[in-house]
Amino acid sequence: MASNMPAPEARFASERFSADAPERTWEEWNPTEDSVRPVRGRHRVIKQRGGIARSSTVLGVGVIAAVGAGGIATAQDKPAVSISLPDSITDKLPDAKSLPGVGSLISDSDDSDGDVQAAPLTAATTVADAGAGQAQAAGSGEALRARILQQAEQQQAEADAEAKAAAEALAAEQAAAAAEKQQSAAEAKAAEEKRKAEEAARAAAEAARLAELARSFSLPTSSYTITSTYGESGAMWSSGQHTGLDFAAPTGTPVKAVHGGTVKSAGWSGSYGYRIVLELEDGTEVLYAHLSSMTASAGQQVSTGETIGRVGATGNVTGPHLHLEVHTAGGVGIDPMAWLRDKGLTI
Repeated sequence: MASNMPAPEARFASERFSADAPERTWEEWNPTEDSVRPVRGRHRVIKQRGGIARSSTVLGVGVIAAVGAGGIATAQDKPAVSISLPDSITDKLPDAKSLPGVGSLISDSDDSDGDVQAAPLTAATTVADAGAGQAQAAGSGEALRARILQQAEQQQAEADAEAKAAAEALAAEQAAAAAEKQQSAAEAKAAEEKRKAEEAARAAAEAARLAELARSFSLPTSSYTITSTYGESGAMWSSGQHTGLDFAAPTGTPVKAVHGGTVKSAGWSGSYGYRIVLELEDGTEVLYAHLSSMTASAGQQVSTGETIGRVGATGNVTGPHLHLEVHTAGGVGIDPMAWLRDKGLTI
């Protein structure tokens, strides 16, 4: 902006401050209605175009700018300031339109007499700035609120995801444990069923074997009573123990071959009385003692269940009975009852 014209120097300045000027005395001056010179001159009322203040004087523009720089909020609360200048100063001021950057802000019309009133430039600026500030604050608040809500939603989503993952993991563990338990139970049940099936198969095989043996083996006599078993102790036996199995039966009860074989010997044998020794195919020897009579002779081939003699009381006895002994191929005596049962016979 171009500089304003310099203000005129005060009158009597040289006289007032010269060395030859007589000393003047000063009195207190109080302005009154008669002593104050009325202000005259033409004034231009400031109008507003597009929110920009206009004035006919550079001073008015400066005042408005100063007020705006001093504080927007303060300008809102104060009324417009009327500015007037004496004609002697106003006439020497340049036209505001001639000033660079100012003329375009001044209207060519609407001149009127009266006091110069400052347009509310600062008020408009304050309202605009305040509105912009409020809008910016509101926008910042909404943005902050949106961020907080977004973070809260994200945290909630993460917490929900973690809870869901934990629940799924727990459910998977429980399902795995249940499946493992069910599998273990199924395996245990299958193992038990297999064991029972194997036992049943073994029992069936044994029953079949015993049935087959029973068809090939026979009890030595019938209508009997077991009076002495293998291994009993007593003075009645010379060895101190009973070496066979006694079948008490009436004299003359038939005595049968327990299995097919060859009569190894048949005759008298001291304390055994009449005795027959039957040798089986595997070398096992079966001894029949205390017979009342013999119907088979040495070297004879006999079959299972064939009668080879009769029950009697010969030899060292206390009554009629069949004394039966069993010896292995090596000559070792064994329990006749266990041997007969192993052949599928029921005693």
